[in-house]
Amino acid sequence: MKSSIWLTVVAGFVTGAGNGSVFSLAFMLALGREAFAEAGMWGMDAYWPLTYMGLTNFIMFVFGVGFVVILGYALKQHAVLEGMQKE
Repeated sequence: MKSSIWLTVVAGFVTGAGNGSVFSLAFMLALGREAFAEAGMWGMDAYWPLTYMGLTNFIMFVFGVGFVVILGYALKQHAVLEGMQKE
């Protein structure tokens, strides 16, 4: 597990952010643009969660972090089951 920490972080975050992009697309289509005063398409506004684009980026970030945690736990449990690591 310790040797694959960066692989876990990168693979988990990329997978999670990809799944989060699909969720955020569906969420924003259901919510609509009129709920936001700003589109947030320029500069740091794209990362401010109170703008339209910022909320989608925030959702992708949350999904990415969640998948890193899930993947890390799954790989740890796999190592325990295979006898490579003690609990």
